Amino acid sequence: MASFWHDVSLIVLVLLLIGVSNSKASHSQLDVNHKKPIQTFRPYNIAHRGSNGELPEETAAAYLRAIEEGADFIETDILASKDGHLICFHDVTLDATTNVANHTEFADRKRTYEVQGENVTGWFIVDFTLKELKSLRVKQRLSFRDQRYNGKYQIITFEEYILIALYADRIVGIYPEIKNPIFINQHVKWSGGKNFEDKFVEMLLKYGYKGEYMSENWLKQPLFIQSFAPTSLIYISNMTNSPKLFLIDDTTIPTQDTNQSYYEITSNSYLTFIRNYVIGIGPWKDTIVPPNPKDNCLGQPTDLVARAHALNLQVHPYTFRNENQYLHFDFHQDPYSEYEYWLNEIGVDGLFTDFTGSLHKYQQWTTPYQKEKNPEALLREIANMLKNDGY
Repeated sequence: MASFWHDVSLIVLVLLLIGVSNSKASHSQLDVNHKKPIQTFRPYNIAHRGSNGELPEETAAAYLRAIEEGADFIETDILASKDGHLICFHDVTLDATTNVANHTEFADRKRTYEVQGENVTGWFIVDFTLKELKSLRVKQRLSFRDQRYNGKYQIITFEEYILIALYADRIVGIYPEIKNPIFINQHVKWSGGKNFEDKFVEMLLKYGYKGEYMSENWLKQPLFIQSFAPTSLIYISNMTNSPKLFLIDDTTIPTQDTNQSYYEITSNSYLTFIRNYVIGIGPWKDTIVPPNPKDNCLGQPTDLVARAHALNLQVHPYTFRNENQYLHFDFHQDPYSEYEYWLNEIGVDGLFTDFTGSLHKYQQWTTPYQKEKNPEALLREIANMLKNDGY
């Protein structure tokens, strides 16, 4: 297994040689009609930055692992390099999850920029070309997670991420986020007056991602577009009818583009407005069921899920993690108990999880795929039904 993940960069390179060099031809050869379809009968298993509980986040290895473990969607954050390439990375700085600090040739790149109203110091993605970013290696963000894979993987592009999903042996959805669009549009410029959102949608359309939720096109290439910036979601609504989801942060953090409070954007009037552009919301889970900070136990659930569902909005909360420090005491250090609570009692429509395999196992135990009946068994079942009805 270790050697498989070590060679994953080679796999992605092969995909690029097959796909990117002649994307239209290769894309036409992807026969989705013979792939197992995406499941739509139970809440979605969304691999948050890939299977990043096991492998460094936003890497090809993390996404391939999530697919292997049964993810319905692989989720990513999209930012842009200095020379305008779209990449998969969470932070606008490279400090926390790469070895940039060990590269003496980049020592003079450290900067201080304003990000969402605060001064942040570090090595910023927008000051590096794609070639320079590819020279770095990624590491696990959290010290208590497996560190064996540090330094083995590169930052990947949006295009590489899409190819990982398209070349999977079953239909796997993608769930990209338009990340920090205000900051990116301030520091990265594209020709022809295009902006970050334009380039983001162009990439999706290039690979055939289109169509409303549950349409024929969507079922062949499932996609949710997400952002914390409502203006970005509204802007791209003029370019694509693919389903969009409005992310909602902690109660203390305003929106990054409109400076609206949590209470304003979760009001009935605002949800009624934003549903013209999105099909769902993605709140931080502790805003749906606020915990008691004194004893780490859950408090009374809010009515946010019920109000969203009343407006026909899906709810995909984030982020679910297996480790004890993330589990409220109500769940007795059992992540399966947490999944049961959120899926059965709160009734959400999807979960962002760092541990795709755990959620998939839970759902296979509780709401498994129905086994296909062979024709003879189906005829026997119909005959028995007719017999019981007196025929």
